[in-house]
Amino acid sequence: MEITSPSNPRLRALARLRRRRDRDAAGVTLVEGVEETTLAVGAGARVREVYWCPDLDDGRAEPLLRTFADQGLDVVRLSRQAFEKVAYREGPDGMLAVMEAPGIPLEGFDPGTPEFLLVGEHIEKPGNLGAILRTADAAGVHGVIAADPVSDWGNPNVVRGSKGAVFAVPVVSATTPDTLAWLHGRGVALVAATPDADLLHTEADLRGPIAIAVGAEKEGLSALMLAAADIRVRIPMVGQVDSLNVATSAAILLYEAVRQRGAG
Repeated sequence: MEITSPSNPRLRALARLRRRRDRDAAGVTLVEGVEETTLAVGAGARVREVYWCPDLDDGRAEPLLRTFADQGLDVVRLSRQAFEKVAYREGPDGMLAVMEAPGIPLEGFDPGTPEFLLVGEHIEKPGNLGAILRTADAAGVHGVIAADPVSDWGNPNVVRGSKGAVFAVPVVSATTPDTLAWLHGRGVALVAATPDADLLHTEADLRGPIAIAVGAEKEGLSALMLAAADIRVRIPMVGQVDSLNVATSAAILLYEAVRQRGAG
């Protein structure tokens, strides 16, 4: 099948998936880019639809197209003009897929032991969530929990920012109270990052079952999360800026845990 008109009804429906309410209603997300789609497929993501623009493809999509053919998936060919209608990123490479949205319910989440988890509370920017996921994947984290999330895991910019890692790392969304109850029930120590802590992150014992919690840059972790913390840590800062990007903070803390746990 080939679509050349940007006004095609199927493309209009595809473009609407940029909106969260439409994604939630369909239970899907958009994945754009050969690299992101390849990682998602390799991680077992379920593909619903595939769109490909040969005029934008530099040849890197060939292995992926063979995989889709082996799976019996129909690939819809789009003209350049039609693809640009549904693309959501600059410099598209001609690959766009509709996949089942990532995320598992908290009650069905069963990470490895000793648990090595990351909790992001009230994280607003999809790009930050995506960057956090890339680090979590690299650090071998067993899962990432979005507590009282603002952005959904299926946000195309989360998928893009994570380079598709949102499909490789188990991701969960839950309220802060439910998250805390779940961690307590499993005996997982909550390590809260806050500039008000006396303990440096390098001085804390991060070798056992832990969940490292980071909050939104503007307000940090909630009072409820801080009160429930087993350990509070801070990252030393000697400059004039009083906060770090949340993805940067998460990376520093996760890799200190990796160092202590003897991974890598």
